[in-house]
Amino acid sequence: MSSSSTPIPQETSTKSGRQIKYLSTLEAYDQWASVYDSDFNPLQALDDEEVISLIPQVLSVFDSPNDRPLRILDLGCGTGRNTLKLLSIPGAEIHGADLSPKMLDVAKERCNQAWNDLPQDQRASFLTFHVHDVLSPNKALYQLQFDIIISTLVVEHLPLSNFFTEVNRLLVPGGVLLVTNMHSEMGAKSQAGFNDPLTGEKIRPVSYNHSVEELREESSRNGYVVVGEGIRERGVDEHGEMVRRLGPRAVKWVGCKMWMGGIFRRVEVS
Repeated sequence: MSSSSTPIPQETSTKSGRQIKYLSTLEAYDQWASVYDSDFNPLQALDDEEVISLIPQVLSVFDSPNDRPLRILDLGCGTGRNTLKLLSIPGAEIHGADLSPKMLDVAKERCNQAWNDLPQDQRASFLTFHVHDVLSPNKALYQLQFDIIISTLVVEHLPLSNFFTEVNRLLVPGGVLLVTNMHSEMGAKSQAGFNDPLTGEKIRPVSYNHSVEELREESSRNGYVVVGEGIRERGVDEHGEMVRRLGPRAVKWVGCKMWMGGIFRRVEVS
């Protein structure tokens, strides 16, 4: 297993012989944006199921501020896949941030439309998006200070130490963080990427294979405690209904843990 600070080694081709092209995370996700939500990725489908169940738990952990609206950041929001799940929190301020302008273009279009379609008394009070690279951050975002941060399938592309350093700049003391990621069992066999529909090449960004224990240790080192049921680990079981639900590409992952995620609270500083 790769350490949390060492990128996964680069290969030149897949088992099927398809050539692999490695790009920076920004370049890869700019290219991926056009097909990201239509390539039947089973990890994204599993993440959708888990996040929708975890968001109510996140909201129950944090005491909403009395003097202003609840402020929530989707850090690494991509095409807004999980930002959409936040839009029906009445009165909240929702912010999406991503390093890829092309992913944000998709997020803005789909989320603004969904937000506008909701009745005013059943939707967030505010929605906006920011270009933000954790490794070269937009410091203007620090002025906002968020009560809740969700970050889904993002830390695969970062050293955990850099991720938590950035979250600590953005999250209020006592704030709540929801993190999900590819499980290290899946990461030992694969990594994020997509097939370029124009060239047929496999495109992959920079990836790190983080384990549950590394996530737990790094969060603790940065002043976080795991809340709720702890860090969840999920895979695809033999049950045919689950495979059908996650799509045909899930078949190859039966018996393998694919996903991990948990809720963390930043310990308040006295």
